[in-house]
Amino acid sequence: MSDKLAEYREADAPLPERNRLWPLYGGGFENLGRDGEMIERPLPSYGPDELLVRHDATGICFSDIKVIRAGQDHPRIYRDMSQEPVVLGHEISLTVVGVGENLRDQYEVGDRFIVQADIYINGVGYAYGYEIQGGYSQYNVIDQRVLNGDGGNYLLPVKPTTGYAEAALAEPWACVEASYTVDYRHTWKPGGTLWITGEGVGATLGQAQAWRPGRVVIDVRDAAFAEQVRAWATSANIAISDAQDDEPYDDIVVLSNDPELIERAFARLARAGMFAVITDQQVPRRVSLDIGRLHYDKLAVVGASGTDISAAYTPIRTQLLPGGVTWILGAGGPMGHMHLQRAIEIPEHPRKIVATNRNRHRILAVKEKFAGAAKDAEIDLVTYSQDSYAGEAELEADLRHESGGAGYDDIAVMAPSVPAIEMAMNQLADNGVMNVFAGVPRGTQAHFNMNDIVRRGVRFTGMSGSSIEDLARMRDLTESKTLSPNKSVAAVAGLEGVAEGLHAVADGRFPGKVVIFPNLSKPLPLTTLPELKQRLPSVYAKLAEDETWTVEAEAELLRLLL
Repeated sequence: MSDKLAEYREADAPLPERNRLWPLYGGGFENLGRDGEMIERPLPSYGPDELLVRHDATGICFSDIKVIRAGQDHPRIYRDMSQEPVVLGHEISLTVVGVGENLRDQYEVGDRFIVQADIYINGVGYAYGYEIQGGYSQYNVIDQRVLNGDGGNYLLPVKPTTGYAEAALAEPWACVEASYTVDYRHTWKPGGTLWITGEGVGATLGQAQAWRPGRVVIDVRDAAFAEQVRAWATSANIAISDAQDDEPYDDIVVLSNDPELIERAFARLARAGMFAVITDQQVPRRVSLDIGRLHYDKLAVVGASGTDISAAYTPIRTQLLPGGVTWILGAGGPMGHMHLQRAIEIPEHPRKIVATNRNRHRILAVKEKFAGAAKDAEIDLVTYSQDSYAGEAELEADLRHESGGAGYDDIAVMAPSVPAIEMAMNQLADNGVMNVFAGVPRGTQAHFNMNDIVRRGVRFTGMSGSSIEDLARMRDLTESKTLSPNKSVAAVAGLEGVAEGLHAVADGRFPGKVVIFPNLSKPLPLTTLPELKQRLPSVYAKLAEDETWTVEAEAELLRLLL
């Protein structure tokens, strides 16, 4: 190991006087930096309850593009960006290089961390790379918002042997992992608000008699069932009240096949709410529901036939069905690669995976990258591209054939396209699960077949972001070599490559992640891993055989360019 690399890892080198960074002064790429270039400012000072940190690696996320496009209209930005610019970059690994005097019994120079970026103070979001300066900078000050927020300490330690890039990419990987470990309630929310509406003829509470919401609104036509619910609530000391205009409900039970009632009721669902439809009759048409809220607000739509209204609240399977058939829709992008890699590498994996993408060249890259790993895991990996077909009907027919005609046990959706999502809904198997990972905006309506939910047990899951626990789990999976975020790396750059890297992500140029190394002292423009063969051959030589990024390649890059 070179002296410079050793000093860097131990954080022993003298600190510079200047800090390079990319401020964003408003919406649009023209407001990134000054005259298209990063700027320099004095190295920030830190107080007795703060840490000075060095950003070692930063992954570029498509969420950064959303901020660039929206500017201060973005919901996570609360300030005048023209006066207080934002420094993006929330997929971070960092090293402590300065410790405030009040923190010296807790931290040391050289400590390494990753950051759970979704930081809250008194319920207000101060996300890293949004309201708090992010990783498109060399150095930053970590204050008590990060060290002592609503969730506790948002810094998670990593081992000295963990790579900088793989540590940074634990953040987007944690979002992927979280979408398979999200925990949905299978009772009414304890202490929550419950609305029961619809017909109610012949309905029974079943196991729900043991559940304890805080308040219930009874709005059913059948007088006998309404009296049954009132008697239960009274005996359990549960408050009974009339419906309030526009009041959100934690649980909504619709005892009807009326599509208009289903649509009206769904709009009243609170965040993290459960929506249940119980009916023995066919719902005569598809219902229009806000699929954006399903993703961002952790809503669940369940259903059952029969008379027992608790029957809809069976646990929702979120993990891929072992030995099942999985479809990754939108597999060609960075997040699609992650979902596909995870599906192959988890111990209890599907027996067959169908990966699709719009573009032929993207899906060919998927096949080239993952075919070997799938074969080693004895998984049948099949790939399709939409642009290889003259019409959608032919593609749908081939996809149905690949599922054996019974449908897919799991469909993970990376394409933020309602037509694509609605087309995929039709191909879910009995008890199949669709993971709506693609972030479609709140207010986006999609047409759901409630009969599939009520009669066939189809379920939809959605998740946005991750928790501290999710990130810790992903760090552990990385450090135990169970999952490898390094396989997601498609291109690398120094800090000067941020603008081009962001453009590349906005244009969908690479199927994997772009990783920035902010503290290289020699320039490194945006470089794909295959391009390293000519630009930095000794780094290329330390890639894995399939041109995958490695900790050894990273060490060689730092040795050459620090």
